[in-house]
Amino acid sequence: MPNAERKGPAGGSFPLDIVGPMQHALLADLEPLAFLLGIWRGAGAGGYPTSDSFEFEEETRFWHVGLNHVLYQQRTWVPGDESDAIHMELGFLRPAGPGRVEFLLAYPLGSVDVEEGTVTDGVLELTSTGVARAATGDPVQGFFRRIEVDGDTLSYELRMATDSVPLTRHATATLRRV
Repeated sequence: MPNAERKGPAGGSFPLDIVGPMQHALLADLEPLAFLLGIWRGAGAGGYPTSDSFEFEEETRFWHVGLNHVLYQQRTWVPGDESDAIHMELGFLRPAGPGRVEFLLAYPLGSVDVEEGTVTDGVLELTSTGVARAATGDPVQGFFRRIEVDGDTLSYELRMATDSVPLTRHATATLRRV
């Protein structure tokens, strides 16, 4: 597995990290997503009616390997301690026609999510069309996320619905391209 034990920018290990030099030409279908490509780091905050408010630091990566999708890896940790993980997501963005995109995500909460939406002028807006949960998975019903890139700044808002809470803001963050 390429780069299986590569060290991250802050020295942390990324055992699933396969980000390497972009040696492949970007396919034409992916050009509307090119603004996302790179490594982004920053901080955010969140909360939910069933939990306390929280702050986090984050690294998000978008890259491609010459195929018709963009790979995605996100991880968060307690501010000031990159070894104290909070959350992680892995997935793929796929073009779905002019101005349309699909986001396929796996979560360690015991669920997988399919989101569909739009991509326009540096903005993604995505809504869950299906969530599958393992028997012990968290009671997530769906998500809405808005990701916006302005130059070298990526900001997002994530809303989440569960069995007991309707779609509600869960987290926001501002990241800088590194």
